[in-house]
Amino acid sequence: MAAGIRSLIMLRMPLTGKAPPLLILLGPTGVGKTELAIDLALRLNGEIVGADSRQIYRYMDIGTAKPTPEQRTLVPHHLIDFVAPDSNLSLAEYQDLAYRCIDDSHAKGKLPLLVGGTGQYITAIEEGWSIPRVPPDQELRAELEAFVAAHSAGALHEKLRQADPLAAERIHPNNYRRVIRALEVHRLTGQAISKLQEKKPPPYKILRLGLRLDRAILYPRVDARFDRMIEAGFVREVQNLLNLGFDRDLPAMSGLGYLEIAEHLLDDAPLAAAIERGKFSTHDFIRRQDVWFRGHDNGILWHNVEEIDADFLAKTVTDWIGQDP
Repeated sequence: MAAGIRSLIMLRMPLTGKAPPLLILLGPTGVGKTELAIDLALRLNGEIVGADSRQIYRYMDIGTAKPTPEQRTLVPHHLIDFVAPDSNLSLAEYQDLAYRCIDDSHAKGKLPLLVGGTGQYITAIEEGWSIPRVPPDQELRAELEAFVAAHSAGALHEKLRQADPLAAERIHPNNYRRVIRALEVHRLTGQAISKLQEKKPPPYKILRLGLRLDRAILYPRVDARFDRMIEAGFVREVQNLLNLGFDRDLPAMSGLGYLEIAEHLLDDAPLAAAIERGKFSTHDFIRRQDVWFRGHDNGILWHNVEEIDADFLAKTVTDWIGQDP
């Protein structure tokens, strides 16, 4: 990575007089965010704040495509590999941690780069969502999960539509965990989660860079990456998680490929079929990421990955930092 960098700007952040800058680098899974983020961070004296809801988990390295230990020695990385797979890190907790990391980077005169593909994480940060601090009610969640099993995710979504139409409009019926959370907040507080989720944008000057690639190119690319993950020991990684006592029904295990490989290990599903389903799940996830980013586009500057010029991007960022708000 370092050998391929043609210039190193070592930018120092202005800490007075202007809103501190935040660079957001987003895009679908497998598009190449990690490599570009490290390249830009090296050029711009930056630190990376992860915005990936699966890379937060320990013991889940291969399937989440975490930055390698070697990559993490090049640039400081935050909010990666820091909670156990059975931990329930709420969006509110992630938001608090991310703001803390961003502010710490500013205090050191560094440029924070918020990098990832989890749209909810990114949007909660840049829009300043006010997230209800309602602790999980495991008994209620079990009740609602049993309802999904007995009926359907669509039936649960209809319950939400009756209780909170605006939240139902925002949450896809298949994302039943978010549906459960919205119903949980409504049941425990008597208030609609959509009303509680007011926005208070953070005091940052934000530049949003988006990476994209035609799906006809991206799908084969992520399929090949999935095959490389299998070769690198993805099956052993999932087996290790199960051996450590992490149940396949944990939210962490719903990450791309983990559930399918667990079915291979626990239900004797053929590995080839599990791999195929994992690839299809990845394609579907990419489509859902695209829907989120289009629905929450607060001024994203999109770039085709095949035409990226890192020198030009670095200069764009430095020019932007120097501009008046």
